[in-house]
Amino acid sequence: MQDRDLASTRTRIQDVALELFAERGYDKTSLREISERLGMTKASLYYYFKSKDDIVQSIVDDLLAAVDDIVDWSRTQTPTPLARRELIERYSKVIRSQGAPLLRFIMENQPAMRVHKAGEAMRSRMQELFDFITDPADPLPVQLCSRMAFYTLHSSPVVMGDVDASPEDIFDAACDVALSMLPDESGRTEPAEGTRG
Repeated sequence: MQDRDLASTRTRIQDVALELFAERGYDKTSLREISERLGMTKASLYYYFKSKDDIVQSIVDDLLAAVDDIVDWSRTQTPTPLARRELIERYSKVIRSQGAPLLRFIMENQPAMRVHKAGEAMRSRMQELFDFITDPADPLPVQLCSRMAFYTLHSSPVVMGDVDASPEDIFDAACDVALSMLPDESGRTEPAEGTRG
């Protein structure tokens, strides 16, 4: 029971930190503000996390573990158009499971993520996924579309934040658009509507 309480408190801290990072930005949010929003002392917060960097690392670690599963899967595949579509669908599920607050944090705090070790770890994984999904023999616009499919998934909660739609509907639309950006066997991309099966 105590382990479950510890995990629950850690998750609550992560959620509140993400809220504050989204509201104020990573650099302008202090541990004191996080502890106050949680209704706990700063000393209690230190029991779980020693710094904002520790909080960010713990949040991104969950995402990295899920992305590692996709990278491992891609290493066993031949990068056919069908396998590339499957990779985007797998990645979309990971992004959806992590939730909009984490994606907003990553998208809106790019300067902080650029210098954070979690950001470097994410960049190295994304490069491997880019290498799988992009055929260097394709024309540059096709290569760009393939890479932008990931950006579509990452940015949808921010770009569509003012639209009257549920997070699920936004993620569904983002996946449709991301899949439409990939070339088929003939090298063509398809219109976004109705691309997912």
